[in-house]
Amino acid sequence: MLYFFQQVLNGLHSGALYALLAFGYVLTNGILHRTNLAYGALFAFCGQTMILTAAFGYQVLWLTLFAAVALGIVAAFLYAALISHILSRSIFEPLADRTPNAIVVTTLGILLLLSEASRIAADTHDLWLPPMLAQPIVFAQNAGFKATLTLIQLLDCAVVVATVALATFAFARSSFGRRWRAVSDDPRAAAMCGVDVRAVFRQAVLAGGFCAALAGIMAGLYYGNISFGSGLVYGLKILFVTAVGGYLSPPRAALGAAAFGMAESLWAGYFPVEWRDAWMYLFLVAMLVLIGAGRDQSKVA
Repeated sequence: MLYFFQQVLNGLHSGALYALLAFGYVLTNGILHRTNLAYGALFAFCGQTMILTAAFGYQVLWLTLFAAVALGIVAAFLYAALISHILSRSIFEPLADRTPNAIVVTTLGILLLLSEASRIAADTHDLWLPPMLAQPIVFAQNAGFKATLTLIQLLDCAVVVATVALATFAFARSSFGRRWRAVSDDPRAAAMCGVDVRAVFRQAVLAGGFCAALAGIMAGLYYGNISFGSGLVYGLKILFVTAVGGYLSPPRAALGAAAFGMAESLWAGYFPVEWRDAWMYLFLVAMLVLIGAGRDQSKVA
């Protein structure tokens, strides 16, 4: 029983990262209604930027570890703001009215560009942060086993819960949330009612970029490293999860992504981990097929 409890605790952390990514992804795609493959790349790029900047601050500027990490976090958020600005104005807005494939191909190119930029900046070397806040917190134990989470995992979960909760509250009560829902439902009707559709879209892309940056920072601090190809893996998972749950509600997408992270953790605890991603993708594809079939039947009825 304690082993199962340990897998649940592990799932809380991975689910928190997925939840934050899904929340930010839906903020953009709820308005864009196009597949954005660059989102996962932005997550990985910001995490790698944090690690590279921290290494530069520690080794070259002779900063303390805490100051170097703080510098890396600031750099990651600045790059997230810059990339989000470029994406919204130079990519998404000009291509929003084109065929869906235009956005897919362009964001795939951006994914490759960001991945290669990170690889070149790191000189194709993996830089690792030292373990931080790795003290285990015991939740339950018996004679031979302890169910634990590290302090950094607890902090990550707390940050995600606080961020998503505050964002959900603001999304439900603020004028931005009302304008976002109006634009997501019908941008032309919203524009006729006086809503600045471009401003709403740019704010949504920026907020989504900050969510990706925060998730990348937390993943980098916990794992110590983010590989060059992890952006595609995380991006595809979030794409499938949000496609199953829909793009109309960022909080609902966050809950679905958290459940997906929990399912991944349970699979890794009881089944061969090398088959985890394959079976999880197969499950998501099956869910998409069932949802599509259900919608078709409702239309016929």
